[in-house]
Amino acid sequence: MAERPTVPGPAREGGSKDGSDRWRLALEAGGVGTFDWDLVTGRLVYDERLLDIFGLDAAEFGGTIEHFHAAVHPEDLPRVRAAIDAALATCGAYAAEYRVLVPDAEPRWVVARGRAYPGPDGTAGRLLGTAFDDTAVQSSEARVTRVLEAMPTAFIHLDRSWRFGYVNRKAEELLGGVGTRLTGGNVWDLFPEARGSDFEHHYRRAVETGEPVSFDAYYPPPLDAWFEVRAWPSADGLSVYFNDVTDRHAAQVLLAREARRSALMADVAEALTRPLEPDEGVGRLAQVLVPELADWCLVTLVASDGPSDWRARLRDVGCWHRDPALRSTLDRYAQRRIPSLTDTSFVARALGAGSPLLVEADATRAIEEVLVPGEARDLVGVLGPASAAIVPLHGRDRTVGLLSLFRGPDRQPLGDDELELVVEVASRAGLHVDNARLYGEQRDLAEGLQRSMMSSPATSADVEVAVRYEAASEAAQVGGDWYDAFTQRDGSTVLAIGDVVGHDAAAAAAMGQVRNLLRGIAVHTGDGPAEVLRGVDEAMETLEIATTATAAVVRLEGVGGPGPTTLRWSNAGHPPPAVFDARGEVRFLAEDEAGLLLGLHPQVPRTESTVALPPGSTVLLYTDGLVERRGQSIDVGLALLARTLGELAAGPADLEAFCDRLLQRMVPVQRDDDVALVAVRLRADRRS
Repeated sequence: MAERPTVPGPAREGGSKDGSDRWRLALEAGGVGTFDWDLVTGRLVYDERLLDIFGLDAAEFGGTIEHFHAAVHPEDLPRVRAAIDAALATCGAYAAEYRVLVPDAEPRWVVARGRAYPGPDGTAGRLLGTAFDDTAVQSSEARVTRVLEAMPTAFIHLDRSWRFGYVNRKAEELLGGVGTRLTGGNVWDLFPEARGSDFEHHYRRAVETGEPVSFDAYYPPPLDAWFEVRAWPSADGLSVYFNDVTDRHAAQVLLAREARRSALMADVAEALTRPLEPDEGVGRLAQVLVPELADWCLVTLVASDGPSDWRARLRDVGCWHRDPALRSTLDRYAQRRIPSLTDTSFVARALGAGSPLLVEADATRAIEEVLVPGEARDLVGVLGPASAAIVPLHGRDRTVGLLSLFRGPDRQPLGDDELELVVEVASRAGLHVDNARLYGEQRDLAEGLQRSMMSSPATSADVEVAVRYEAASEAAQVGGDWYDAFTQRDGSTVLAIGDVVGHDAAAAAAMGQVRNLLRGIAVHTGDGPAEVLRGVDEAMETLEIATTATAAVVRLEGVGGPGPTTLRWSNAGHPPPAVFDARGEVRFLAEDEAGLLLGLHPQVPRTESTVALPPGSTVLLYTDGLVERRGQSIDVGLALLARTLGELAAGPADLEAFCDRLLQRMVPVQRDDDVALVAVRLRADRRS
């Protein structure tokens, strides 16, 4: 059995054997062994518990410090020797954790604590201590460490002084950009950019409240990364798990940017397509682009031809400022700037180059220098742009306009992605302007051709006649709507209106043929409306005019005579004519059975009806474009027409003004169909 050391203090507790026994029982119960190293004799004594921990018996243990060194794991020995030397040098405490090599078994972890005591000369003469087997604890910690080291998530532990106590391999990889060892370092010293950031705010809140936190935050170079962070506070500090989510964040930023881009392009499309006039739609782009892409914006159109001075071909059609207080200033600048542009202005240079022009700094001074002295130059100083971009609007073969965007000093100049977006907007706007102008030219040509095929209405001292024709707003084609008003040989006034099926050149040609047939037959024969329609049916069959058409014919008989005027009418499938007087009483001239369309059955009998009209009466013939809408029945349209005629009857006596107001009330801005009408009013002051 090994020799028992004499342990100062507890071994002599109370100076009695009972105290020594209690001390020994406490050590044994805790699985603690003791050691005693006499530096004078060199003798090192282990008790049975410690020998058991080292896996030795008394005969195998040589009882010297060298035998102890031989039992310690070579990797841990330098650290243990340093701890012993420090205790001996100071006659102070000794503490060490190390592995021992156990014969025929896995190394064991030992935790040792002790103290060096001085000899007669004052230097250390004895080292007493205890040791216990910590393998189970160390194995558990090792398992935890292996898990932490193997997991793909970065983990760090910060102690209560904000120092790194543990950093796993993934954390070292992600945070290694600081270029220094992390363990033992203060987080705020090693990562100064974290001070005052979301990192510090959330970390301190977790420690103060005892509640876990989770957040995403960005750390600038040298890390230059976004991190997803989860932190849990504990009594000994803060455990932090985090991942690099830079790619995910970039994808989210890209997704958000694309969403904003899509929303902006949707607003652009709505601005361009909603208004009837193209200038209005393009002008609204200023409000769409501000403040998303600029603090203020100007939209300019360029005429394809005109005066030789290029400035005279420019026209600002829209402007907008994010600051309501500066909008009147911008309006004034837009009114004054074009005549003030010089040949070296950015507008002139962008038009000449046909490509975007950027002013990335000091834009106020740069723009002032290319404006002639005057109010426009002064207003630039008030508006104070710091940067600008002038982007041409390209049509198919020419520049049709410009977008001028300006930013103040609190915003960076347009970036590459933003400029690309502006160019896309400009491209769409340019094609829209070009298409609208081409459409307008075609519509004007078609409408002009249509009007040229309709003669001016006949007038007399006894009747007032007004006609109108409005082409559909969504088509640039000649249509089949027509009207006519003429006098027969007996003095009767004939009104006719019709609509040939179709909206193309063939329909227009057929319309011209049907109209001229009706006019010729009515004038030659002097017949009433029913016979005229029957004659047109026969002529269409004989001449092989392969079309169908609606038509209504009205004849006013006895106009200007001593008695009442007789209205005689016949209808071939057309909306019923309306009659009303100055009191607002409205009635439709509807037959019991609707007449068949022209061109369907030449032998069908045609009927006609008559009604007496007092002086001052008005007769209105119209095509279905006045009363029919998509998704609305003609009965609803006729009811609206009756109500409108009743309301307008008491208005101005002038028939032309009446027709204008009727169209304004009945016809929407976006017309699906052509509208033709002819109105005749019997003068109230004619002879009775």
